[in-house]
Amino acid sequence: MFRWLEGPGAAFRNPLPNSTNYLGAYGANGELLRAAGRSQAPEIRKNEDADAGGVVDPDKEPSAQTSEVQSADQSVAGGAEKKPGSTSELPPARGEDLRPFPLNRQFVSQKVLSEEFREEIWRRVTKDGKNVKVVSAEMGVEMNRVGAVVRLKTIEKEWTKMSYALQTSDTFPPHLTTPPLPSLSTSKLTHNSIKGKPLATPYARATLAMLPQTIYNPKFKPRHEPINDLPTHAATVQQIFHPTSESRAFTRADAAKVFDRTLLPADERIPHPELVVLEKEVISGLTKAERNERMIERARVEAEAKEKKERRRKEREEREIRVVEGRRWEFRFRDVSVEDAGKDGRGERGVGWRYGIPHEDRKKGQVRIPTRVG
Repeated sequence: MFRWLEGPGAAFRNPLPNSTNYLGAYGANGELLRAAGRSQAPEIRKNEDADAGGVVDPDKEPSAQTSEVQSADQSVAGGAEKKPGSTSELPPARGEDLRPFPLNRQFVSQKVLSEEFREEIWRRVTKDGKNVKVVSAEMGVEMNRVGAVVRLKTIEKEWTKMSYALQTSDTFPPHLTTPPLPSLSTSKLTHNSIKGKPLATPYARATLAMLPQTIYNPKFKPRHEPINDLPTHAATVQQIFHPTSESRAFTRADAAKVFDRTLLPADERIPHPELVVLEKEVISGLTKAERNERMIERARVEAEAKEKKERRRKEREEREIRVVEGRRWEFRFRDVSVEDAGKDGRGERGVGWRYGIPHEDRKKGQVRIPTRVG
């Protein structure tokens, strides 16, 4: 161990600032690989540039897209780094520098959102009034992450205001109001837990400096992660052998109907199905103004349909559910029937169905091929 500390491990006594400093970034002699001029294969570098850069914009020229990807590459992972004791700038971190475990080359440290990136997401949702779906498509961040960033940023800003105001006051200021939060609220905070205690900003900055980051740059369209991954539906986890004719055009919609009669095809179950429609319109040759007009109309129709569906759901609950007010709690009763579970007891309307019933497709002795046609 001491031999390693005096040899290759000596490079970690003075780690590079704004760098991950993973073991995979250094060679057997303790030298920084990208500082020694070792380059990667062109196809690997091309894939990493695509991951670090923006999304291809069909309205821009290829040369403009190339320059944007290059500028994005320089802004990812903290940009260019300087070697201690030297004025020469190091190239940005590559895939080899993001592997913390040298013997496990499949594990790559994923990028995190920079502080500027999170601030821009919060601003677009709270200040500009855009919904989470639009911001997710614009910023290249998954919708669940956008919602988490907005909630945490709201809590951070509220704590900052209260910490500043409570330094000279013993009561909560009435003018500090934020959107209601489901899990954390200001009513659960005490004066002693906030008063005179600033946020751990230096610790957060030091932690971010040791992680690869996706830096926000308004000059190009960012992409932090895939935003259109297909979620796994509960109806698709079973094994089904479905015979079909070779001359039949078996589409994704037909495959969805095999799993469940009400299951939508993959193009409609992804988080952003509007991007597929937009790409088809680009291929068809529509102008940008025509695409924007159609997109606005689709958004309006979708919002009206969602509002109508929610209104029907509330009306149905008011008819079917009987509410009894208690002293502290509200009790809700709904009429059920044992026949709702069906003949085999597996009906989705039966009581307890939501807790899950395992499929028997992998059970020994079960018939796995269709026994009827229709």
